[in-house]
Amino acid sequence: MVAAEIADAWAAQGEPLVGGNRLTLLQGGDELFPAMVAAMAAARHEVWLATYIFHDDAAARLVVQALVAAARRGVAVRLVVDGFGSHATLPRLRQWLAEPGIELEVFRPLERWWSWLMPGQLRRMHHKLCVVDYAHAFVGGINIIDDRNDLTHGWTTLPRWDFAVALQGPIVRSVRAAVQAMWTRAQLGHLWRDEVLALAVSPRPVSEARRLIRRLRGRRPGQRPANASRPVVAALLVRDNVGQRRSIERAYVQAIRGARRRVDLAVPYFYPGRAFRRSLRHAARRGVQVRLLLQGKIDYRIAGLAARALYAELRGHGVRIFEYTPAFLHAKVAVIDDDWATVGSSNIDPLSLLLNLEANVVVRDRRFAAELGERFEAAFAASTEVSGAPQRSGWRGRFQRALVGWLAAAYLRVAGITGRY
Repeated sequence: MVAAEIADAWAAQGEPLVGGNRLTLLQGGDELFPAMVAAMAAARHEVWLATYIFHDDAAARLVVQALVAAARRGVAVRLVVDGFGSHATLPRLRQWLAEPGIELEVFRPLERWWSWLMPGQLRRMHHKLCVVDYAHAFVGGINIIDDRNDLTHGWTTLPRWDFAVALQGPIVRSVRAAVQAMWTRAQLGHLWRDEVLALAVSPRPVSEARRLIRRLRGRRPGQRPANASRPVVAALLVRDNVGQRRSIERAYVQAIRGARRRVDLAVPYFYPGRAFRRSLRHAARRGVQVRLLLQGKIDYRIAGLAARALYAELRGHGVRIFEYTPAFLHAKVAVIDDDWATVGSSNIDPLSLLLNLEANVVVRDRRFAAELGERFEAAFAASTEVSGAPQRSGWRGRFQRALVGWLAAAYLRVAGITGRY
């Protein structure tokens, strides 16, 4: 597909591709955090940061120090964290970031016991985004926590297998708009009365309401695909509960359906819906090499059970499954053919595809796809392939799939999602 056709197809779905970008693949916090801190150290105007987990270990404190130093130089620092993911460290974060020039917001805080009973609390902000001065952006799956620090299992010798992307160019504006939307939504959550009053007394309430809606949706006025013929072509895909409910899933399925040679996909939590599984099966049946890199070192037993409930179905159609055992796998990345790749925060499970607020960068570039492909090959070589003839599901397998399906459906129903997944 030529660049113009790609741009037209994605524009029709509201997901603009832009060219003229520079991308750097970053593996783990060991590469991400120094790059972020360096960008913050050079900041002159503003720093935006959105993260699900902001911990209080040494790696996180380096980021805190960079934010505080930027604020003391007069840089506007706006930070939003998720109320569940960062719940345990919020008191300390507020103490560390109590600095003029730093505005910390919490997305759906859980500060009172009745907060857990409020509608929508299962829909969490899962983004990992940072923007500095419209010049630098960082997108990926890495939280602000040391890669060797697992909140469930403690400290490990090897770091999590995880990735982010450093971005420069036109796409930075899209990332900034997404972070601003999350920050604004979090702020509006506790200042909504002030916002309503401001609209009521405004001399132009309609235009002010439209402006607020644009900020909440993360879209800039008049945003359109641009420079789609210039390398490096990329798009920021945001999954929200407003107008972009299926954007990330749709991009995956569209790319897999068009695959001719390979599909390599890595996620820690894998329980896709029917359309996604069908695209993988059909790709494998038409001769595409389809390889899944999943957790071998399990952090949550129910997540491992959910993924393994699908092994027989997928392997029976030629999909190869590898379990990564050297360390915990946390990356949400994929490479399809020679020029399609994605790095982001979205898992391939009901939480990410139907509930959480997620952000992925999709890249159409051979060099970037080749570099990420090399990381895949190294991980596959260190993993264990699920082998043996795929077994038909006996009563244990059928019971396992039924249990996982029932639990997923019940969770989605509680969160307000109905219909088939």
